[in-house]
Amino acid sequence: MHITLATKITLMRVILVPVVVALLYFEGAATCRLAALAFILASVTDWLDGYIARSCHMVSNMGKFLDPLADKVLICSVLIMLVMLGWAPAWVVIVIVSRELIVTGLRTIAIDEGIVLAADRYGKLKTVLQMFASVPLMLHYPLWGVDMHSLGTVLLYLSMVMAVFSCWNYCRGFFAAVKDEQGREAEN
Repeated sequence: MHITLATKITLMRVILVPVVVALLYFEGAATCRLAALAFILASVTDWLDGYIARSCHMVSNMGKFLDPLADKVLICSVLIMLVMLGWAPAWVVIVIVSRELIVTGLRTIAIDEGIVLAADRYGKLKTVLQMFASVPLMLHYPLWGVDMHSLGTVLLYLSMVMAVFSCWNYCRGFFAAVKDEQGREAEN
C-alpha cells in the first residue's frame, strides 16, 4: 500500500499528540508554551494535508479515514489533559467528546447503509473553534497581559455550542438520508 504525502502529514499530526500531552503533563509555563506550539503545528497539518490531498490529487481512502480520526485524537487528548490539570470544565469536555463519538458512530452506520455523511461547515467551524480554544487554555498563564485561561474558556464554551449544533445537524441529515433511502426501497 502506497502512503501519500498528505497521509504522511496526517500521521505526523497523530505523532504530535503524545508530545503535546507529555508537555502539558509537566504543567509549567515553559512546557505549556511548547505544548501550545506543538499543538499549533499539529493544527496546521490539518489544513496542509487536506490542501495537498486535493490540489495534488492525493485523496485516498486511508486519508479519508485518518484525517478526521487524527483531528479527534488531537482535540480529545488535549481537552482531557486540560480537565486533568483543572483548566477546563469536565462537563464541557464530556459534551464535546460525546459529540465526536455520536458523529463517528453515525458516519459508520451511514457507510454501512451506503449513505455518505460529508463534513459540513458547522463541523469544520466546531473544529476551528476547538483549536482556537485549546491554545489559550494550554498557555493557561497570563501572556502579554492577556488572561489566557479566561479567553480559552470563552472559546471553549463557544466550541461546545457549535459541537452540539453540529451534532444535531449531522443527526438530522442522517435520519433524512435514511428516510429517503427507505422511500426509494419502498418504490422499488
